[in-house]
Amino acid sequence: MGITSQLRNEFDFEIVDEFIDHYTLMCDSMELIILNLEKVDRYTQSVNELFRIFHNIKSASSFLKIEPLMRVSVVTENRLETARAMSGPASREFVDWLLQIRDQCYAWGQDIEHDSELSPTFVDLETIPAI
Repeated sequence: MGITSQLRNEFDFEIVDEFIDHYTLMCDSMELIILNLEKVDRYTQSVNELFRIFHNIKSASSFLKIEPLMRVSVVTENRLETARAMSGPASREFVDWLLQIRDQCYAWGQDIEHDSELSPTFVDLETIPAI
């Protein structure tokens, strides 16, 4: 049984479908927002937008008890909270790390779409580059 089937067995069908729809939209929007962190004039807006995305993912994954997604979103949201207090642009290393986070989220979105088990976490959550 894949992740989507598990969620639908445990939670209301509409809640699961709404999560999937919103999660897909958030994953689709991440890459451009992340790349905009390297632009001084787009930094503040982009970091705030990314923070909101990961806050929403954290809340939804916590409610739905999707542990790996919750863990990644908590670490990312915490790092973005620090980034919000800074002025841009972001370092290339930080942008690359966030792009890896995006790739991880996208891979899990594919797992959800195909009702597979969640792929292992491949992004390094221990070594977070400087902003």
